[in-house]
Amino acid sequence: MPRQNPDAGGTGEADVFGGGTMPAVQRVAVFGLGYVGSVTAACLARMGHSVIGVDVSTDKVDMINAGQSPVAEARLGGLVAEQVAAGRLCATTNSACAVANTDIALVCVGTPSAADGSLNTEFLERVSEQIGAALVGRRQRYTVVVRSTMLPNTCEQIVLSSLQDASGRRVGEGIGLAVNPEFLREGTSVADFFDPPKVVIGQFDDPSGDVVADLYAGLPGPVYRVPLAVAEMIKYADNSFHALKVGFANEVGAICKSMGLDSHAVMDMVTADTKLNISPAYLRPGFAYGGSCLPKDLRALVHRAGRSEVSVPILASVGSSNDGQIDRALKLIEATGKRRVGLLGLAFKAGTDDLRESPLVALAERLVARGFELLIHDRDVTLSRLLGANRAYVDERIPHLSRFIADSPDEVVGLAEVCVVGSQDPEAIAALRRIDGCTIVDLVRFPGSADYRDDPRYIGISW
Repeated sequence: MPRQNPDAGGTGEADVFGGGTMPAVQRVAVFGLGYVGSVTAACLARMGHSVIGVDVSTDKVDMINAGQSPVAEARLGGLVAEQVAAGRLCATTNSACAVANTDIALVCVGTPSAADGSLNTEFLERVSEQIGAALVGRRQRYTVVVRSTMLPNTCEQIVLSSLQDASGRRVGEGIGLAVNPEFLREGTSVADFFDPPKVVIGQFDDPSGDVVADLYAGLPGPVYRVPLAVAEMIKYADNSFHALKVGFANEVGAICKSMGLDSHAVMDMVTADTKLNISPAYLRPGFAYGGSCLPKDLRALVHRAGRSEVSVPILASVGSSNDGQIDRALKLIEATGKRRVGLLGLAFKAGTDDLRESPLVALAERLVARGFELLIHDRDVTLSRLLGANRAYVDERIPHLSRFIADSPDEVVGLAEVCVVGSQDPEAIAALRRIDGCTIVDLVRFPGSADYRDDPRYIGISW
């Protein structure tokens, strides 16, 4: 087993611990010695922890014990050799022995895709059972931390149940459980470990989260402590977004090339904009986009790509995805079984009376077509002031709109069995709070909506 030697030589990472301040030494078992596990084991050892790597492969175990990395990864070979020599890192095929000599297990086994695209959790189940069996009769608390990528609720459904079945003990009573997704990129994973974009800790309970937080004490970056399933989901949200960015950039590049433009010059300007583009802007789940710019410009770009015979499936699908969000709202309203609907908001965004391609106009149009009794209020929309293309657009979609317009939000909420909140107008929210018994369909996560979260009559479109 590793001997603890915090004074061993470094590899240049000591500065991330505030001038050499290391976290308290912990005894850690790392299950799975692939890319994630090998990097995690070596880097934790570099932080001063006592680490035992565990793998079914004798080849990987022998390589670690010989001071060699079992995977090709920049800077990892030297780090493994250094930490094995320092006595902080070793490896074994004996999972029970590893658990007996540690207080924390980091599960880093693979979760590959099955033939149908679903998640293969075979290795995760097996390791969870092995850890649980090794905990039979143990008196000291033991914390299991899953770094493997897994879909939301997998930890609770598979890891938690396997641990409890095999150990005969309940998680939370002597067994801690957490999810700690990794954000390591192959080729730069050692640097990524010591300079993470964030540390995410999905915790079964506070003591479990405390163990993980202590393990990474001293690393830079924000720390988020969240429920287990939220931590599981963030890895999929991140990776899906990364994949989307690659595909988006490539489609823009293909269009630019067809027009003789420098795609890198275009994308350099896109990424330089940290106010609207590379920022939280437009990245909050809510209702559909609309207005006079986004729908029109997206259609024009997709049409231009088609003229050049450039396939842009991502861009071409954005419009239908947006329409799907309007349909999602309609289905939520229909599912209530109620017929009197109040719509708070009509313009495509707050602070304007622009109704052109507003998703709320589209929703109102569908409600009217399905025979709902509808009343609408938007403090920025005055029918007598709607002119030109703005008036023509709404007249075409909702003839006789004046029949559905109320003078105040109180009039809307007074009629409605279902109030659809499409604006964060303070007057409308205040009116909503003055009534009781109405079902609320929230499209914007309005201020104060958290007060309704436990009310079964409150329905968020994406939360």
